[in-house]
Amino acid sequence: MTMVVLLGFAVGIVLALTGAGGGILAVPLLVFGAGLSMAEAGPIGLLAVALAASLGAVMGLRSGTVRYKAALLVAAAGVVCSPLGLWLAQRMPNRPLTAVFAVVLMYVAARAWQRSRCADGTPPPRSAPPPCRLDLARGKLNWTAPCARALCWSGLAAGGLSGLLGVGGGFVMVPALQRFTDLGTQSVMATSLAVIALVSMSGVAASAASGHLQWAIALPFALGALAGMGGGRLVAARLSGARLQQGFALVSALVALALLVRAVG
Repeated sequence: MTMVVLLGFAVGIVLALTGAGGGILAVPLLVFGAGLSMAEAGPIGLLAVALAASLGAVMGLRSGTVRYKAALLVAAAGVVCSPLGLWLAQRMPNRPLTAVFAVVLMYVAARAWQRSRCADGTPPPRSAPPPCRLDLARGKLNWTAPCARALCWSGLAAGGLSGLLGVGGGFVMVPALQRFTDLGTQSVMATSLAVIALVSMSGVAASAASGHLQWAIALPFALGALAGMGGGRLVAARLSGARLQQGFALVSALVALALLVRAVG
Protein backbone atom coordinates (compact mmCIF):
# COMPACT_ATOMS: atom_id res chain seq x y z
CA MET A 1 0.00 0.00 0.00
CA THR A 2 2.89 2.36 0.74
CA MET A 3 4.17 1.77 -2.79
CA VAL A 4 0.78 2.77 -4.24
CA VAL A 5 0.78 6.01 -2.22
CA LEU A 6 4.31 6.81 -3.41
CA LEU A 7 3.33 6.14 -7.02
CA GLY A 8 0.40 8.53 -6.64
CA PHE A 9 2.67 11.11 -5.03
CA ALA A 10 5.00 10.91 -8.03
CA VAL A 11 2.07 11.47 -10.41
CA GLY A 12 0.93 14.50 -8.41
CA ILE A 13 4.39 16.04 -8.57
CA VAL A 14 4.55 15.50 -12.34
CA LEU A 15 1.12 17.11 -12.73
CA ALA A 16 2.16 20.13 -10.68
CA LEU A 17 5.47 20.59 -12.50
CA THR A 18 4.45 19.94 -16.10
CA GLY A 19 0.75 20.80 -16.34
CA ALA A 20 -2.42 19.01 -17.35
CA GLY A 21 -0.78 16.47 -19.67
CA GLY A 22 1.48 15.09 -16.93
CA GLY A 23 -1.24 12.77 -15.67
CA ILE A 24 -0.63 10.47 -18.61
CA LEU A 25 2.22 8.89 -16.62
CA ALA A 26 -0.25 7.62 -13.98
CA VAL A 27 -1.22 4.49 -15.92
CA PRO A 28 2.32 3.31 -16.82
CA LEU A 29 3.43 3.86 -13.21
CA LEU A 30 0.58 1.63 -12.03
CA VAL A 31 1.39 -0.97 -14.70
CA PHE A 32 5.08 -1.19 -13.80
CA GLY A 33 4.90 -0.28 -10.11
CA ALA A 34 1.73 -2.09 -9.01
CA GLY A 35 1.65 -4.91 -11.59
CA LEU A 36 -1.77 -3.97 -12.97
CA SER A 37 -3.01 -4.50 -16.51
CA MET A 38 -3.79 -1.48 -18.69
CA ALA A 39 -7.54 -1.96 -18.23
CA GLU A 40 -7.15 -2.18 -14.44
CA ALA A 41 -4.81 0.81 -14.20
CA GLY A 42 -6.87 3.11 -16.45
CA PRO A 43 -9.78 3.89 -14.07
CA ILE A 44 -7.40 4.32 -11.11
CA GLY A 45 -5.24 6.77 -13.01
CA LEU A 46 -8.39 8.56 -14.15
CA LEU A 47 -9.55 9.06 -10.55
CA ALA A 48 -6.22 10.57 -9.52
CA VAL A 49 -6.18 12.89 -12.54
CA ALA A 50 -9.82 13.88 -11.92
CA LEU A 51 -9.14 14.93 -8.32
CA ALA A 52 -5.95 16.81 -9.18
CA ALA A 53 -7.62 18.56 -12.14
CA SER A 54 -10.61 19.49 -9.97
CA LEU A 55 -8.28 21.22 -7.53
CA GLY A 56 -6.70 23.20 -10.37
CA ALA A 57 -10.10 24.01 -11.90
CA VAL A 58 -11.45 25.39 -8.61
CA MET A 59 -8.41 27.63 -8.31
CA GLY A 60 -8.99 28.79 -11.90
CA LEU A 61 -12.64 29.57 -11.20
CA ARG A 62 -11.68 31.63 -8.18
CA SER A 63 -9.18 33.63 -10.24
CA GLY A 64 -11.64 34.06 -13.14
CA THR A 65 -9.44 32.37 -15.76
CA VAL A 66 -11.81 29.46 -16.56
CA ARG A 67 -14.05 30.00 -19.58
CA TYR A 68 -16.80 27.93 -18.01
CA LYS A 69 -19.23 27.91 -20.96
CA ALA A 70 -16.54 26.54 -23.27
CA ALA A 71 -15.51 24.02 -20.60
CA LEU A 72 -19.09 22.80 -20.18
CA LEU A 73 -19.60 22.43 -23.95
CA VAL A 74 -16.34 20.51 -24.44
CA ALA A 75 -16.97 18.36 -21.37
CA ALA A 76 -20.51 17.52 -22.53
CA ALA A 77 -19.06 16.20 -25.79
CA GLY A 78 -16.36 14.33 -23.88
CA VAL A 79 -18.84 12.68 -21.53
CA VAL A 80 -20.57 11.17 -24.56
CA CYS A 81 -17.41 9.39 -25.73
CA SER A 82 -15.81 8.55 -22.40
CA PRO A 83 -18.04 5.52 -21.61
CA LEU A 84 -17.48 4.25 -25.15
CA GLY A 85 -13.72 4.38 -24.65
CA LEU A 86 -14.07 2.63 -21.30
CA TRP A 87 -16.22 -0.09 -22.87
CA LEU A 88 -13.61 -0.64 -25.58
CA ALA A 89 -10.73 -0.73 -23.07
CA GLN A 90 -12.41 -3.51 -21.06
CA ARG A 91 -12.76 -5.64 -24.22
CA MET A 92 -9.44 -4.90 -25.90
CA PRO A 93 -6.52 -7.33 -25.30
CA ASN A 94 -3.84 -5.97 -22.99
CA ARG A 95 -0.97 -5.99 -25.50
CA PRO A 96 -2.68 -3.95 -28.26
CA LEU A 97 -3.99 -1.53 -25.64
CA THR A 98 -0.49 -1.15 -24.23
CA ALA A 99 0.88 -0.47 -27.72
CA VAL A 100 -1.76 2.19 -28.38
CA PHE A 101 -0.93 3.87 -25.08
CA ALA A 102 2.79 3.80 -25.91
CA VAL A 103 2.18 5.54 -29.26
CA VAL A 104 0.06 8.24 -27.59
CA LEU A 105 2.70 8.72 -24.89
CA MET A 106 5.41 9.09 -27.53
CA TYR A 107 3.29 11.80 -29.18
CA VAL A 108 2.96 13.58 -25.82
CA ALA A 109 6.75 13.37 -25.36
CA ALA A 110 7.35 14.89 -28.81
CA ARG A 111 4.95 17.77 -28.11
CA ALA A 112 6.51 18.44 -24.71
CA TRP A 113 9.98 18.60 -26.29
CA GLN A 114 8.72 20.92 -29.03
CA ARG A 115 7.05 23.16 -26.45
CA SER A 116 10.26 23.35 -24.39
CA ARG A 117 12.06 24.93 -27.33
CA CYS A 118 9.78 27.99 -27.19
CA ALA A 119 11.37 30.44 -24.80
CA ASP A 120 8.10 31.70 -23.33
CA GLY A 121 6.08 28.50 -23.78
CA THR A 122 3.67 30.14 -26.24
CA PRO A 123 2.51 28.46 -29.47
CA PRO A 124 3.91 29.66 -32.81
CA PRO A 125 2.25 32.60 -34.63
CA ARG A 126 -1.06 31.85 -36.37
CA SER A 127 -1.52 31.98 -40.12
CA ALA A 128 -5.27 32.69 -39.71
CA PRO A 129 -7.59 33.83 -36.90
CA PRO A 130 -8.97 31.00 -34.70
CA PRO A 131 -12.69 30.14 -34.90
CA CYS A 132 -13.20 31.10 -31.22
CA ARG A 133 -12.37 34.76 -30.58
CA LEU A 134 -12.37 36.47 -27.19
CA ASP A 135 -14.44 39.65 -26.88
CA LEU A 136 -12.12 41.84 -24.82
CA ALA A 137 -14.93 44.23 -23.87
CA ARG A 138 -17.09 41.50 -22.37
CA GLY A 139 -14.27 39.14 -21.41
CA LYS A 140 -16.16 36.25 -23.04
CA LEU A 141 -15.85 34.15 -26.18
CA ASN A 142 -17.92 35.08 -29.22
CA TRP A 143 -19.93 31.96 -30.00
CA THR A 144 -20.23 30.94 -33.65
CA ALA A 145 -21.05 27.64 -35.38
CA PRO A 146 -17.38 26.99 -36.37
CA CYS A 147 -16.29 27.72 -32.79
CA ALA A 148 -18.86 25.34 -31.25
CA ARG A 149 -18.05 22.66 -33.83
CA ALA A 150 -14.28 22.84 -33.22
CA LEU A 151 -14.70 22.63 -29.45
CA CYS A 152 -17.17 19.73 -29.71
CA TRP A 153 -14.79 17.67 -31.84
CA SER A 154 -12.01 18.37 -29.36
CA GLY A 155 -14.23 17.18 -26.53
CA LEU A 156 -15.16 13.98 -28.35
CA ALA A 157 -11.48 13.15 -28.91
CA ALA A 158 -10.52 13.93 -25.32
CA GLY A 159 -13.44 11.92 -23.93
CA GLY A 160 -12.76 8.86 -26.07
CA LEU A 161 -9.07 8.77 -25.14
CA SER A 162 -9.95 9.44 -21.49
CA GLY A 163 -12.09 6.33 -21.28
CA LEU A 164 -9.86 4.15 -23.45
CA LEU A 165 -6.50 4.93 -21.86
CA GLY A 166 -7.41 6.25 -18.41
CA VAL A 167 -5.93 9.69 -19.08
CA GLY A 168 -7.44 13.09 -18.46
CA GLY A 169 -7.02 14.30 -22.04
CA GLY A 170 -4.92 17.36 -21.20
CA PHE A 171 -2.56 16.54 -24.06
CA VAL A 172 -5.58 16.92 -26.38
CA MET A 173 -7.32 19.86 -24.72
CA VAL A 174 -4.37 22.21 -24.24
CA PRO A 175 -3.22 22.21 -27.91
CA ALA A 176 -6.87 22.23 -29.06
CA LEU A 177 -7.68 25.34 -27.04
CA GLN A 178 -4.44 26.96 -28.21
CA ARG A 179 -5.35 26.22 -31.81
CA PHE A 180 -9.08 27.00 -31.82
CA THR A 181 -9.17 29.99 -29.43
CA ASP A 182 -7.17 33.13 -28.73
CA LEU A 183 -7.24 32.64 -24.96
CA GLY A 184 -4.16 33.42 -22.91
CA THR A 185 -1.96 30.67 -21.51
CA GLN A 186 -3.41 30.81 -17.99
CA SER A 187 -6.98 30.69 -19.30
CA VAL A 188 -6.14 27.78 -21.61
CA MET A 189 -4.65 25.78 -18.74
CA ALA A 190 -7.49 26.56 -16.31
CA THR A 191 -10.22 25.80 -18.87
CA SER A 192 -8.44 22.59 -19.86
CA LEU A 193 -8.30 21.50 -16.21
CA ALA A 194 -12.05 22.14 -15.85
CA VAL A 195 -12.75 19.96 -18.90
CA ILE A 196 -10.42 17.23 -17.65
CA ALA A 197 -12.08 17.22 -14.23
CA LEU A 198 -15.60 16.89 -15.65
CA VAL A 199 -14.75 14.27 -18.28
CA SER A 200 -12.56 12.25 -15.92
CA MET A 201 -15.24 12.20 -13.22
CA SER A 202 -17.75 10.82 -15.71
CA GLY A 203 -15.28 8.08 -16.65
CA VAL A 204 -14.66 7.26 -12.99
CA ALA A 205 -18.41 7.07 -12.34
CA ALA A 206 -18.93 4.77 -15.32
CA SER A 207 -16.03 2.56 -14.26
CA ALA A 208 -17.25 2.35 -10.67
CA ALA A 209 -20.79 1.52 -11.80
CA SER A 210 -19.50 -1.33 -13.96
CA GLY A 211 -17.35 -2.70 -11.11
CA HIS A 212 -13.99 -2.10 -12.82
CA LEU A 213 -12.56 0.34 -10.27
CA GLN A 214 -10.38 -1.20 -7.55
CA TRP A 215 -11.05 1.16 -4.66
CA ALA A 216 -8.43 -0.45 -2.39
CA ILE A 217 -5.73 0.77 -4.79
CA ALA A 218 -7.51 3.81 -6.22
CA LEU A 219 -8.05 5.72 -2.96
CA PRO A 220 -4.45 5.64 -1.63
CA PHE A 221 -3.13 6.34 -5.12
CA ALA A 222 -5.44 9.36 -5.49
CA LEU A 223 -4.58 10.69 -2.03
CA GLY A 224 -0.89 10.37 -2.86
CA ALA A 225 -1.48 12.29 -6.11
CA LEU A 226 -3.21 15.13 -4.25
CA ALA A 227 -0.33 15.33 -1.77
CA GLY A 228 2.18 15.36 -4.63
CA MET A 229 0.17 18.07 -6.41
CA GLY A 230 0.33 20.28 -3.34
CA GLY A 231 4.03 19.65 -2.79
CA GLY A 232 4.92 20.10 -6.44
CA ARG A 233 3.22 23.50 -6.64
CA LEU A 234 5.52 24.77 -3.88
CA VAL A 235 8.63 24.19 -5.98
CA ALA A 236 7.26 24.54 -9.53
CA ALA A 237 7.79 28.31 -9.68
CA ARG A 238 11.46 27.94 -8.74
CA LEU A 239 12.31 25.62 -11.63
CA SER A 240 12.89 26.34 -15.31
CA GLY A 241 9.79 25.60 -17.38
CA ALA A 242 11.82 24.60 -20.45
CA ARG A 243 13.99 22.17 -18.46
CA LEU A 244 10.92 20.67 -16.81
CA GLN A 245 9.27 20.07 -20.18
CA GLN A 246 12.44 18.52 -21.57
CA GLY A 247 12.76 16.24 -18.55
CA PHE A 248 9.10 15.25 -18.87
CA ALA A 249 9.59 14.56 -22.58
CA LEU A 250 12.59 12.31 -21.98
CA VAL A 251 10.88 10.37 -19.16
CA SER A 252 7.72 9.97 -21.27
CA ALA A 253 9.73 8.71 -24.24
CA LEU A 254 11.55 6.14 -22.09
CA VAL A 255 8.28 4.95 -20.54
CA ALA A 256 6.72 4.70 -23.99
CA LEU A 257 9.62 2.53 -25.20
CA ALA A 258 9.27 0.32 -22.11
CA LEU A 259 5.55 -0.08 -22.82
CA LEU A 260 6.28 -1.03 -26.45
CA VAL A 261 8.79 -3.65 -25.28
CA ARG A 262 6.16 -5.00 -22.89
CA ALA A 263 3.54 -5.06 -25.63
CA VAL A 264 5.66 -7.02 -28.12
CA GLY A 265 7.57 -9.11 -25.58
